[in-house]
Amino acid sequence: MSQNPARYSAESLGALIFTIRGQRVMLDADLACIYGVQTRRLNEQVRRNAERFPGDFMFQLTRQETADLKSQIATSSAAPIQSRFATDSGHGGRRKLPYAFTEHGAIMAANVLNSPEAIQMSVFVVRAFVKMGEALISCSELERRLLRIENALLAHDESIRELYDQIRPLLLPPLEPPRKKIYPVKLKLAA
Repeated sequence: MSQNPARYSAESLGALIFTIRGQRVMLDADLACIYGVQTRRLNEQVRRNAERFPGDFMFQLTRQETADLKSQIATSSAAPIQSRFATDSGHGGRRKLPYAFTEHGAIMAANVLNSPEAIQMSVFVVRAFVKMGEALISCSELERRLLRIENALLAHDESIRELYDQIRPLLLPPLEPPRKKIYPVKLKLAA
């Protein structure tokens, strides 16, 4: 299962990074595929080195998170590296809920696998996380700029509304001056 690093780029791996519980993570099946091992082998090494994987490095998804992620992946245009929810043997679905690895957890997973392929590919994984972080930062900067523009437009809207309220009476047709009431005069006719 040796991987060709030229096959991966930070952008292509970025499609495998999801935001779950407010953290950017990669799923165990995707990491295993990138590192050139079976998912069960990756998870086995993680269990053997549990002290290296605190909660901020890795966590197991809940059933609801897994269902939500399946739905998100099914509607996404990003093609998965492998089926994230199938077993390594290809017989049916996964028996256990998937694990999610943060950037630090992904690096630690490469270290516990201790294979040249995993160490080599971990560089690409880190670059993907860094690129994703940069993209989020640029998005938040864009969001701040849009907010400033929106506030300026709202201020201009208020000024324009006041100006319109002052000009509007000038645009209405002039009021007709009050007319004097004409009373009918009764004439007496001479007989």
